[in-house]
Amino acid sequence: MEFIRKRLHEEFIPFAIRLSDGRKYDVPHTDFMAIGKHVVIIIDSEGHPVHVDPLHIVSLDDLPAETAPSQPN
Repeated sequence: MEFIRKRLHEEFIPFAIRLSDGRKYDVPHTDFMAIGKHVVIIIDSEGHPVHVDPLHIVSLDDLPAETAPSQPN
């Protein structure tokens, strides 16, 4: 969980989370994810929250630059 927190808050680069059941969720911005003590909540592409047990997170993969939203200045 600490690695995910670090990716989310210290050195954010848009990424995808892959789960043990094969599902994948993009995290294009820090607002799309929240980390609790025993749960990770991801906002899916339709805007719905998805509750994930951290034990099912298999990998974090960087998203290609063109899928990352531009940040306002």
